[in-house]
Amino acid sequence: MRMNAIAMMVAFPALVIVGNVTAATAAETRPDVKGLYLLTDYPAVSVRPGTTSTISLRLQNYGLAPENFALSVDGAPAGWTATLLGGGQPVGAAMPATDQSVSLQLRLDVPADADIASKTLTVKAEGQGNNVSLPITINLAKELPAKLTLSPQLPALRGTPKSSFDYTVSVKNDSGRNLTVSLAATAPRNFETSFTESYGTQELSSVPIDAGASKDVKLKVRPPSSVDAGSFPIEMTASSGDTTAKTQLALEVVGQPRLTIAGSDGLVSARAEAGRQSTVPVVIANDGTAAADNIELSGSAPNGWKVEFDKKTIDRIAPNQTAEVNALVTPTDKSLAGDYMATIRAASRGETASTQFRVTVATSTTWGMVGFGIIAVALLLMFGAVARFGRR
Repeated sequence: MRMNAIAMMVAFPALVIVGNVTAATAAETRPDVKGLYLLTDYPAVSVRPGTTSTISLRLQNYGLAPENFALSVDGAPAGWTATLLGGGQPVGAAMPATDQSVSLQLRLDVPADADIASKTLTVKAEGQGNNVSLPITINLAKELPAKLTLSPQLPALRGTPKSSFDYTVSVKNDSGRNLTVSLAATAPRNFETSFTESYGTQELSSVPIDAGASKDVKLKVRPPSSVDAGSFPIEMTASSGDTTAKTQLALEVVGQPRLTIAGSDGLVSARAEAGRQSTVPVVIANDGTAAADNIELSGSAPNGWKVEFDKKTIDRIAPNQTAEVNALVTPTDKSLAGDYMATIRAASRGETASTQFRVTVATSTTWGMVGFGIIAVALLLMFGAVARFGRR
């Protein structure tokens, strides 16, 4: 029992010290001001007759005990409707906790025939000995100044010269009247630009937007196929009357191989012999801005012909470089003399190229000799028959 008492005596000062430290910390974090306040970011606003506007408020409690405060609005002209909302519903009272605030909204329904003059409404919060009020000036105007805002979803896109770059941009009409907004885009030379609605393909040059509303449009940008790799600026402009809004977009083109096929001397013709394999030199060139890797070669020719290569795959061709392979073309042994078309193809990372070669086929000399022999034998037989039966 004595030991317990001693322990309690030792622990008690420690509790007091901890309590003092906690109190001191709370005192340091508590703001210097104390009392109840009605606050808003915009104590003077402009609204248009015949519309509904909402003003954000907050009831702030600094250092006071929680209390129930009755809410009201004074000074609303005849025909106006002024409603205090909390959490999206009409409220008549609020109770902010100590050093906390309660968010409120003042919704104003202004009749269309309201006088064009400034009005002052007073929002009040009344409790037991603590009362606070906030005057708000309402300026009425038939039309608010026009204002446009452009907000791109993805302001920077990346792709190859063959890509179609699609930017979705939200155009907002922050004015007090409906607007017809003209659309334009500035791009580097030879870049194609067009506008469509975000859900359609019909091209447009302007779009109607209601007051306070926004509409998504799609800006399509197509670079020329010969464009070099690099970054290019795109500027979009929306305008209506004297109001203009602009936004900057970025387009990055990455390198891509571009393959071409030709003969070793620049010609696309060759000679072959029926039934025999012929070698056709082929040059694969990369005129693009990126290396071509794992280039697959293939070919096609008339039915029964064979088209093969001494190298089926080329590992790599750097930009502005070439590689030479041999196409092994074998016509059928029954091919007649004449001109035929054979197609040589190359493919790398989605990049393809093809070229038709004219192959002139000559009949084999062996068959020519055989035919000559047959003709000679026939002639000998004919002359022999004439000589034998001619004497009779």
